[in-house]
Amino acid sequence: MPATDSASRSRRAVATDTSSSVASSTAVTRPRACIRPYFARPVEGTPAYVEFRIGDYQHELGIIDSRFAPPGRLDKPAGAVIYWHVDDVRASYDRLISLGATAYEEPVERGPGFVTASVVDPFGNILGVMYNRHYLDVLGS
Repeated sequence: MPATDSASRSRRAVATDTSSSVASSTAVTRPRACIRPYFARPVEGTPAYVEFRIGDYQHELGIIDSRFAPPGRLDKPAGAVIYWHVDDVRASYDRLISLGATAYEEPVERGPGFVTASVVDPFGNILGVMYNRHYLDVLGS
């Protein structure tokens, strides 16, 4: 079956407390819209898994309770950084820090109209934010 779209559509994060992670994720998305999870898999205690649809293309953000994470997870941040497009990188970065994240990479201008930054959330996941003029041009076409 041929692929019709090679863009990233899903990001999974692991949390020791999915309820707290949902609250943080909802607070982070609030500047654009109050986004709530559309799916939650309940188990005794906090949910085992919750899922959001976010952004212009309704990409998936899933949060997995660490009780159900695959074995061998590192104790420190690692792996690919997935970036969320935001209107103001500095303001978003500062908001993430105020919500309990720690700095991973301060905002950096990579070129004209392209700025990135990243943080480590309270559960050890790396979250990137970016402003990319090219993305907005593609979105508008």
